[in-house]
Amino acid sequence: MAKYKIAWLPGDGVGNDVMEAARLVLDALKFDAEYIHGDIGWEFWKHEGDPLPERTTEMMKDTDAALFGAITSKPKEEAAEELDAHLKDKGLVYFSPIVRLRQHFNLHTNLRPCKAYPGNPLNLKEGIDLVVFRENTEGMYGGVEFHPIPREVYDVLAKNHPKMKKFEAYGLENLAISTRIMSRQKCSNIVTQAFEYARTHGYKSVTVVDKPNVLRETGGLMIRTAREVAKNYPGIELWETNIDAQAMWLVKNPMDYGVMVAENMFGDILSDLAAQLVGGLGFASSGNIGDNYAVFEPTHGSAPKYAGKYKVNPMAMLLTSKLMLDWLGEKEMAVKLENAIAAVIKEGKVKTYDMGGNNTTLEVAEAVARSL
Repeated sequence: MAKYKIAWLPGDGVGNDVMEAARLVLDALKFDAEYIHGDIGWEFWKHEGDPLPERTTEMMKDTDAALFGAITSKPKEEAAEELDAHLKDKGLVYFSPIVRLRQHFNLHTNLRPCKAYPGNPLNLKEGIDLVVFRENTEGMYGGVEFHPIPREVYDVLAKNHPKMKKFEAYGLENLAISTRIMSRQKCSNIVTQAFEYARTHGYKSVTVVDKPNVLRETGGLMIRTAREVAKNYPGIELWETNIDAQAMWLVKNPMDYGVMVAENMFGDILSDLAAQLVGGLGFASSGNIGDNYAVFEPTHGSAPKYAGKYKVNPMAMLLTSKLMLDWLGEKEMAVKLENAIAAVIKEGKVKTYDMGGNNTTLEVAEAVARSL
């Protein structure tokens, strides 16, 4: 019997390609796991009206962690158009399956390391070593939205906030609302995770990134909560920045920052920016981590035009596998995998098109496997 059960969720497009690369390397590591396939993605939306069937979430409850490839997402109207004929006009609304997974399993912490491995020609600067902590279940991605705005919702908002009244002139059918709901508990949790990581890994500061001068209530809650949490970590400085200024400073002075923490949408933007500093999304790994379960995914999209061509860089997926090994407690195996990845990057002989090479996804994975 295998030591671990891993939910295997290839998803859409190149998700299948990079997952195949991951399996090749994990097998070379002799990672003792049973991989259990799960249905997820655009095809299941089109044919079943659900991109995350209940059978998949039920299967995942009996696994130790999940590896996820990539997902295709489209706006509401386009998604509805692609439904099979018998599913149209049934009121089905597309909602991102990865966001649903985060909420369903309370995967509150999104961890995104961005590290400049020596020899990568795409690094902005050698020595960059950033980690972004992103609150994963609330904020702008909480999914509480309205279009058109129901009269009862508008009336409550207008009664409690005079600024709302001016929008009625446009007609409620022409208005849309996306909420940014944040709780003190989740703000405290994500900032605590960031400080714990900084303490464990020797970082001297944690930068909390928001926009409290404009988003006074939600941003203010995040900053006030961060200040309270910081009191428990006297050896680590708390820096506070606005998201727009942080984007500029991160490009200008990436070496000044180590651990950054933000709410859901700002963390998403910030982590993609940080990824570009070290080679782009082809090197961007992430973990969606809860108290008892975690889903690990590269942050790139499904790139449908490359699906099945084994063209894309698998390093993000391999680094994601490293994060999974870390979380499972397989520290020695995780270090071994990262060292092999770093060796292949430094040698520079086997590389995909984005790095100026012409090797395939699987050829890169095979090079990492040999380096092991």
